[in-house]
Amino acid sequence: MNEKLDRRKKYTRNVLKESLITLLSKKPISDITVKEICEIADINRSTFYTHFSDHYDLLEKIEEEITEDMSSYLNSYSYEIEEESRQLTEKILEYIVENKFMFQTFLNKDAVPTFEKRLMELTRRFMMNNLMNENDVNMDESRYLSSFAISGAISVIKDWIANDMDQPPKEMAAMINNFINYGFSYLD
Repeated sequence: MNEKLDRRKKYTRNVLKESLITLLSKKPISDITVKEICEIADINRSTFYTHFSDHYDLLEKIEEEITEDMSSYLNSYSYEIEEESRQLTEKILEYIVENKFMFQTFLNKDAVPTFEKRLMELTRRFMMNNLMNENDVNMDESRYLSSFAISGAISVIKDWIANDMDQPPKEMAAMINNFINYGFSYLD
């Protein structure tokens, strides 16, 4: 019986998440209501409230789930070796491809600014813990360098998504890592 309840609970949460993402692709979170989410999910509001306090809580849970997945990817690689850095970037891009609609929605210019901030903070923490500490770099410089690199990478990824992911993840990963590692000298 417990397994059946767990599957039902998981199904309900997934349908609610998908419904919110669908609505977010059309309008900002502030214009979305729990009623709309429930109508799309074909779930009554009392069921919604057994899982989430409101639509912002649902959004936060989606963001947490994505950042946990991304964190698992980041922590499974060593960033100090350039080849592994490229592989890590490629894995993240593959994850984005697998969840294309969600990332198109969450990273578009009218979407949810908290999501991009979460991604930046997650990546910054990873870089500060794994790359910057080993290179005897001033902590202020490390913070600004990581902001610069992460902002640039996210902008390239957003552009890639806007161009319907016109390059394979492997090629995009190589480009992003070359941009970060070599900057403008990469173009020479």
